[in-house]
Order: sequence, then structure tokens, then C-alpha cells
Amino acid sequence: MNDRWDLSFLYQSFEDPAFLRDLEQLSADIDAMENTLKQEGLAPRERLERLMDADEALSARTDRLWSFVGMTLATDATNETAARYDDKLSLLGNRMRLVSSAVVRFVGGLEDLDAVIASSPKLQAVAFALREMAQEYRHTLPEALEPWMLDMQLSGGSAFSQLRDKLDAGHLVDYRGEQLPLAAVRGLAYDPDPAVRRDAYEAEIASYKKIELPMSYCLNSIKMEARTLARARGYADVLDMTLQQSRMDRETLDAMLGAIREYLPHFRRYLRAKAKLLGHADGLPFYDLFAPVGKDGKTYTVEEAREILAAEFSKFNPEMAAFMQHAFDARWIDLYPREGKSGGAFCAGIHCEDRSTVLTNFQGSFSDISTLAHELGHAWHNRCLAGLPYALIYVPMQLAETASIFNETVLAWQVLSHAAPEQELAVLESGLMEATQTVVDIYSRYLFETEVIDTRADHAMSVEELKAAMLRAQDASYGDGLDKDVRHPYMWACKSHYYSSGLNFYNFPYAFGLLFGKGVFARWLEKGEAFVPEYNALLRACGSADIADVAARVGIDVRSADFWRSSLEVIRKDIDRFCELAQHC
Repeated sequence: MNDRWDLSFLYQSFEDPAFLRDLEQLSADIDAMENTLKQEGLAPRERLERLMDADEALSARTDRLWSFVGMTLATDATNETAARYDDKLSLLGNRMRLVSSAVVRFVGGLEDLDAVIASSPKLQAVAFALREMAQEYRHTLPEALEPWMLDMQLSGGSAFSQLRDKLDAGHLVDYRGEQLPLAAVRGLAYDPDPAVRRDAYEAEIASYKKIELPMSYCLNSIKMEARTLARARGYADVLDMTLQQSRMDRETLDAMLGAIREYLPHFRRYLRAKAKLLGHADGLPFYDLFAPVGKDGKTYTVEEAREILAAEFSKFNPEMAAFMQHAFDARWIDLYPREGKSGGAFCAGIHCEDRSTVLTNFQGSFSDISTLAHELGHAWHNRCLAGLPYALIYVPMQLAETASIFNETVLAWQVLSHAAPEQELAVLESGLMEATQTVVDIYSRYLFETEVIDTRADHAMSVEELKAAMLRAQDASYGDGLDKDVRHPYMWACKSHYYSSGLNFYNFPYAFGLLFGKGVFARWLEKGEAFVPEYNALLRACGSADIADVAARVGIDVRSADFWRSSLEVIRKDIDRFCELAQHC
């Protein structure tokens, strides 16, 4: 099996005439939208229909081009040709954003938008997107100012984001006399040998001295830009901008975070029980957060991972299991870590091709199998959106995690249902380890980013200030579950989520996704096979309504703390069972 993804379904290379034609045509597509906006003699309905058609063509071409460039850079950060075309697309991207803002101004300026929509079946199909544009109109920049602001972002937040990615991808760690990519060293946190885990952690922490200063400049600059944009667009603050842009309200966020704070003592109880199993008396040292426990700490091959996914998901939905098999066969997945490749994992959909690309850094732990299930859940979500207009495929991050977390939960539940007693502890541990990261660590990241954004109003935070802020956030979230002397002051440097220009608070949506996914999973347990069509319909609707409305389709009130408590109760029961088993080990 080939372990690298195949991008030839997009283009053969950067010299491919199809790639060069599409790049040239992109400007023509933008021109078409600009010309339509200028045709004031057209009736509003006809002009809006033409704009939607032109936007669809532009979105598809952009999807192909940016996917090819972005996926190339994700696995080869030093590819100068890809970087050059990334710059070209970024410049064109500014033109596209200006056109998009002009469309928003046009839609927002229509006197009776609802009547225009009602007069056209084509517009009715994208009614939600059009009404959302009308709301967005209230937060558009002044037309004369926007081009300058976008140009400044190219040399500001976007440039610092790119710099951070290059620093990360090219960063090598001195580990036991070898130079290894950062992603590979971080992956050793899952190794069954405690000495390997400890040495890898110490090598990782020491290595950040080489990049801490430029990383701090990247982070400070990106968050200052976020503050500036929030004010310029008329939002109360960066969090308000993030919530409104992701179709979520503060009532929902407060309900979720309040419930999380209530349940932190249970997660700390799990961490202390794990620490005791591993021979630690004062909480769990950070380097053992991902340590395997129980008797399933084996290393899996990719072939074994594939067999497990096929077997377990066929019990939920045979169509999804076949879809996963196809993803392996068709080389949608780039599997292993290597120099120049981005760390972590992600899934990127190419909507016009009804195809996804999945990047992982597989090293053989059960967590890596869970990661594959997670990312292939995103791919399944993309499949459920197939055929919709581009205007209806934007899924807020909170809901974007629904299918991925659902897959993780299904995998763990299926494996536990037939696990031998001696394997139960290991499977529970794997699920709780991931849940702790998604709830407890994510909460620390939310606290950290909040402090950085607030402090940035006064001054740029030094490396030492950033490290201290991260340790404060970890103390507030992990508490006595972690050894206070062995935490991770550089989590701000190794997590790319903080550095996405234009995408802030890339943290709490994961907690939302985990707990919402468990709520959806509970609906499946109640309804069984009959729920599968409802589940697929839910995924298809994620870009067509506000979060609260989408959740209500499966009977969930996300503004109620009781819902979040009920989801956290599912995790607490696993913690209770883990602690019970740990006492007898």
C-alpha cells in the first residue's frame, strides 16, 4: 500500500497546462463577478442569480488550485514552487475577498431581500447563505478601507502564519544523538518505554529555545491583528467576532464552559489514577499524559488499523466502512511523519471533486487508529455535503467536529463491547486520554488565548510571559492531576491552532464537537439503525442553519447546561470504571 496521498486527480504538477489554465482563468472568474456587480440595469433577482452562478464557478476553481498548492506544502514545506504559487493565490485571494465583500454589500443593501429570494427557486436554494450575508453586512469594513486592510494582512497575519508553519515543519529536535522532526519526537509520547517518553519530552522542551523568539513574534502579531480587525468590523471583541462568524452565541459557550468547569475534578481524578499506575506520587508528569496503560499497549501496523476500522464501522454503517476502505485504496491518505511534513493530522475536502485528503503522522498507537477514524469522519461529513452549492458547505468548526468525534466514540464503544477484561483498561485509557485533551487541555488553550488577546491590548508578550501564561492555564484546567513541576510551558509554540490568521479561538470548538458528538452518539444508541439516515441528514444540514437550529434537529438544546452535563456524564462513567480497574492493577 502506498503511504503517500495522490494529488494527480487535481493536477499532474505545477507545470500541468490544466493548472496554469485554471490559474489564469481565476482572474477571469473574478472579473465576471465584478462585471455583474456593475450591471445596475439588471433586476435584483437576475443580478443575484448571476452572482451566485459566478461564485459557484469561482469557488470550484479556487478549491482545486488552493488544495493542490496547500496539500503540496503540507507534506513538503520547503517546496519553493508551491510557496510561490501560494503567494500568487494569496494575492488573488485578496481580490476574491473584496468581491465577496462587494456581494455582501449588494445583498445587505437590497430593500426586500426576502421578496427577491421568494421570486427565484435558484435563490431559495441558497436562502440561508443570502440572509447570513445580510447580517454580515453590518460588520463589513468601509469599502475604501478594505483593500488596504487586506493588503496589510498579507505582510501581517498571513505572513506570520506562514512563517510559523515553516519554523514548525523544518524544526529538528536533538533526540539521543539523532536529528528528528518535531512531529516524530512528539509522537514518542505514546511509546511504551517510559525512558523514551521522558527523554523525548525533555528533548522537545529544550529544542524550543531555537525557535521561541520568532514563534512569540508570530503569535503576538497575529493576535494583535485579530484585535484590530474585530474593532474595525464593529464587534465587541475577538471572541464576539469568532462566535458570530461561527453561528454560535455566548449563551451556548457559557453553558458548555460552565459544565466543563464542574467536571474538571473528575478528569483530575482520572489523571491521578493513571499517575499512580505509572508510579508517580504527585500527579501525572506531562510526558506521561499519552503513556499507554493496560495490556493493549501494542504497536499496530497501518494494515491492522485499516482492518479494525473496516470491521468496527461496518457494524454502524456498512456504507461508511466501504468509504473508509476506498480512502485507503484511492490514496487519499498521507500516513507517516517525515522531514518537511506538517505535524498533527487534518482532513481537507475538495468539494468539486467529491474527494477528501487526509494527513496523519501515524506511528502505530491505538490513538493513531482513533485519529484515522477521526479524520475519516471529516471525510464522511464532506461526502454528506456532496452536491450542495458552495454557499451551503461552510460548516462552523463546532459542527465540523461532529462526524469526527462521533467516529471516535463509535470506535471506542465497539471495541469495548467485545474487549477481553485485560484489554478494557487500555481501551478506556485511550478514550479518556483523548477526552482529557479535548476537554481539559482545550479549556487551558481557551484560557491561554483569552489572556494573550487581552494582554496584547497593552503590550506584546515576551517568551517568558507566554510560558508563564501557559502554565497558569494548565494549572487552572489540569490542577493537581498534573505534576506541577513537569508541565509544558511551550504548548503555545507547538500548536498551530493559535497561528491561523483570521481564525481565532481555534480551541473550544473541539470541546463542543466532542460533547455534541457524544450527544449525537446517544441518539444513535436510542434509535439504532433507524438513526443512520437522520445522522447523515444532520451532517448535510450543518452548513445550512445556525448551530442551535442544527442541534435541535436531533433534539439537543445546546444553550442548556444540562445537555453538556449529560454528555460529560458519559465520560465520568468511563472515569469511574477506569479508576475502579486501576485500583486492582
